[in-house]
Amino acid sequence: MKQLVFILMAFFLVGSPLYAAMPLSLDEAVESALKNHPQVIEAEANLRGAEARTGQAQANYYPQINFSADWNRTRSYLPVQESIRTTEVGVAAVYLKQTIFDFGRTAGSVEAARSNLAAADQARTVSRHDVILRVKSAFYLLFAAEKQVVAVAETVKARSMVLNQAQEFFRQGIRSKVDVTQAEANFFAAKTALIRAENNRDIARLELANAMGNESLDEYSPVEPVFVPVTLPEKGQIQQLALRNRAELQQLAALKSTASANLKTARGSYLPILSGTANVGAADGDITPSGNVWGVGLNLTMPLFSGFSSVEQVREAAAAINAIEARQSNVRLQISKEVESARLGVDEASARMISTDKEVTATGENMSLAEGRYQEGVGTIVEVTDAHVRALEARTARIQAMYDYYIALARLERSVGSSEKQFVKE
Repeated sequence: MKQLVFILMAFFLVGSPLYAAMPLSLDEAVESALKNHPQVIEAEANLRGAEARTGQAQANYYPQINFSADWNRTRSYLPVQESIRTTEVGVAAVYLKQTIFDFGRTAGSVEAARSNLAAADQARTVSRHDVILRVKSAFYLLFAAEKQVVAVAETVKARSMVLNQAQEFFRQGIRSKVDVTQAEANFFAAKTALIRAENNRDIARLELANAMGNESLDEYSPVEPVFVPVTLPEKGQIQQLALRNRAELQQLAALKSTASANLKTARGSYLPILSGTANVGAADGDITPSGNVWGVGLNLTMPLFSGFSSVEQVREAAAAINAIEARQSNVRLQISKEVESARLGVDEASARMISTDKEVTATGENMSLAEGRYQEGVGTIVEVTDAHVRALEARTARIQAMYDYYIALARLERSVGSSEKQFVKE
């Protein structure tokens, strides 16, 4: 009795996991990626840098205040007195300078900085959408790999049964040794395929962890999303949605505003700058009288010749605007291609899901018939082998079609500039 209790305790200790695997939903994986992935963190840092540069540009609107102190002690010859004398002079003052009007230089710089800030914000959105697509693709590929492991494992089991049957037939003298060696070769081929499938599954887990910004999934166990039917708008509606939503186009629009502001600043360099100045302080010395000092004034700076730098700055800003306009046209073409390609991918994968369903059913029945014929001694090992191969190929095609559909839908959502499920059927 004690031995039985010990065996049962050992079974539960060894067979039971020390901790339960934590379920990981797709939404949780996406949320983790948006917090941890370096690409998103970098985009956030770039956005903060753009905010700081905007503040730097706005600083020119405010007065510049500086404090200056000067102290000198000298020993020099005084011709009038025909003597050498040590003198000491000290001056301390606060200086203020305020730009009154610079003909659009500061306004252009601030406008450019704000447009760059908007572009950085859109760049962050692009990074987030790219990371979300990568997580979704990796999530679905992991389940495809896991289902492939199950399919190959069932093939291994089926071929093991055929091998046992062939060995029994050989012992009874019903079948030749050829059937045994053929069944054995088929069995180990399936074992090899299982090793490869398990390795692909482990690689898929690593890819998902990497997409989430982690080194591994550790104790997490991804939970397969529930299939939800979707309905797609018309082709023209999807295209319009993409052109309206894509952050890449909004980023380029902000960069074009930046280039326009830079052009405004460059043109302002032809014109003068009017500034006001003021200072107040105190002076003390052996020779000069001690007391307060102050001053106010206006400063007008008029550029006369700068080595044609202003001309070239205007040319550069105008060329930048033309380049961005060309990029906008190219991105629109690319977006149209991505949207249509993703939409066709959804339709194609959906059609394959229907056809592979029927293929799986047919090959499954064919495999059962082939195995039954072989067990009755009327079928051949070649028929069984062919049936197993076709059944596994059909299941593989069905798995591929299902997750190709999910990934194509995720790509379509990304192509229209959204990380959310816009095409869920109500």
